[in-house]
Amino acid sequence: MEVEVVYFDGCPNWHTARDRLNEALAAMGRADIAVRLRQVETVDDAEATAFTGSPTVLIDGVDPFAEPGAVVGLSCRLYRTPDGADGSPTVAQLVAALRQAGAIPN
Repeated sequence: MEVEVVYFDGCPNWHTARDRLNEALAAMGRADIAVRLRQVETVDDAEATAFTGSPTVLIDGVDPFAEPGAVVGLSCRLYRTPDGADGSPTVAQLVAALRQAGAIPN
């Protein structure tokens, strides 16, 4: 399984996403899965990769939090969480996404 945080340097939320992903993986007993980081540096890069904001979490190349009609570009992304909008999915949301992707059996 490949887990990646795609970000641009101007957005501070990617640090939180990375930390929460590591916490989610550890809670699942999958600390052996390394979280890769990929920086998007230009608008052209964002358009070429359909980057819809920082941070974007990809699990095996799929964005489990994709929103229909999201705008491509270098911007910070907001996630819907039980406590309202946040700059990163919660640990519980990440655990659910990882389970759905097959990181561990349900």
